[in-house]
Amino acid sequence: MRPSIIRRSGVLASLRSGCHTFFFSSSIFPDAAAAADGPSSKPLSMAEYLVRSWGLSAAEASKVSKLSRGKSTQKADVVLNFLRSEGFEDSYIKKIVILLPDFIVYDVKNNLAPKLRSFVDMGFSKSDIIEIIASNPSILTLNLKRSILPKLEIWERLFGSRELLVKIVKKNRWCLWYSLEKRILPNLKFLREECGISEDRVSQAARLHPAFVGQKPEALHALVDRADELGMPRQSPMYLWTLYILQTVSKENFKAKRDLFMSLGWSQTDFSEALRKSPSFLSLSVDELRKKMHFYVEEVGCTPPRIAKNPSLLGFSLKKRMIPRFRVVEMLKSKRLWTVKCKFTTLVTFSDKKFVEKFVIPYKEEVPEVVKILEGQEGIPLALHSGDTTARAFRFGPLESTIHLGGPCFNPEKRVDSPTVVFGVELGQHCSLVIHSTGHSVWIGNPYGHEVGMPIVIWINHV
Repeated sequence: MRPSIIRRSGVLASLRSGCHTFFFSSSIFPDAAAAADGPSSKPLSMAEYLVRSWGLSAAEASKVSKLSRGKSTQKADVVLNFLRSEGFEDSYIKKIVILLPDFIVYDVKNNLAPKLRSFVDMGFSKSDIIEIIASNPSILTLNLKRSILPKLEIWERLFGSRELLVKIVKKNRWCLWYSLEKRILPNLKFLREECGISEDRVSQAARLHPAFVGQKPEALHALVDRADELGMPRQSPMYLWTLYILQTVSKENFKAKRDLFMSLGWSQTDFSEALRKSPSFLSLSVDELRKKMHFYVEEVGCTPPRIAKNPSLLGFSLKKRMIPRFRVVEMLKSKRLWTVKCKFTTLVTFSDKKFVEKFVIPYKEEVPEVVKILEGQEGIPLALHSGDTTARAFRFGPLESTIHLGGPCFNPEKRVDSPTVVFGVELGQHCSLVIHSTGHSVWIGNPYGHEVGMPIVIWINHV
């Protein structure tokens, strides 16, 4: 097991050392004290207080007040002021208190602030923490030393770095809810010791699908039994992926898909071979699988066993990739322009960039139909015909606008000194071009984007 980056003693020491400048400001207490010392007036009931101060509806306030009977509104003021001072929106605060009625009287200094501060110490930003807690308020009920910190330590060890910990927990906020003793640790021990799965492979599975490690142990054992029945070798690179796929496919659904392939010409050996090579096809619906098999067999002319030997063919989109590309090939063949000795089952695997460069751009003037065939297909790179001052831009579809070079985002340092094609984008001589799409800037003159760390593949639905 890799040593953890977390120094738990250091984290705990920081919690004991006093207030963190990021979370927990002592300024929240004078407000409450001032309220207590103010002019005497008839105290509000808890329900009235929740409506007035927390923005709950009368029905919500009534329900919460019943579950927090006898609690102090002064303590609730401290909690409310603390959350607002740390950036929690009122809508988030309402959600938390409705789910956790006792939350309104949590101890800020000894409970809430240390928990939030522990996330800060682990590298989470303030907005990250608010987002995580708002999406799963129950995290606040967990014990800091016995639950939150040990889980962060285990997940960081599995993910491999603190940066990945922050990134993955933000996307999978239930990570911190899975029980260490009842789920995570037993599952890790089972996979390593009884299934013989290496630490690196388990970590890879955890990074991709944390819920796989967080499922009930009996459910994981059942998945392993199913994989064994299918003859999937435990040392296969596809083994853990097969377990994950089986987790998403019920036994009844699995049988329906296997029966479908048998009816379409696969043998049991074909099915087992396909499963061992790429089990992802099982995540598709029966209807999708039927349509794709029909296309490959009836339209393209593939034999069922050939598809079984390359089951990843079933993963491509029928409408967005398979049919349009097949029609482009057929169009070029009809014009006697198809000179490539390449099977369709190979070219369907080409990236959009490679397909456009090889089979669309060279023929767009002589056979404009190849452009029309792809009209409206999302995910096809924008094509540009550029000069020194303007670039006429069109998708494989109707002309939509003209992109002007220069302007406030013009970057004169990134230049193209000769006509070139970059990821399906044609650039003329001596031109620089910046394209803005969904808030991202891409310097086309820098073909690989390494120096500025920007992606160069452009997916633009409109300009």
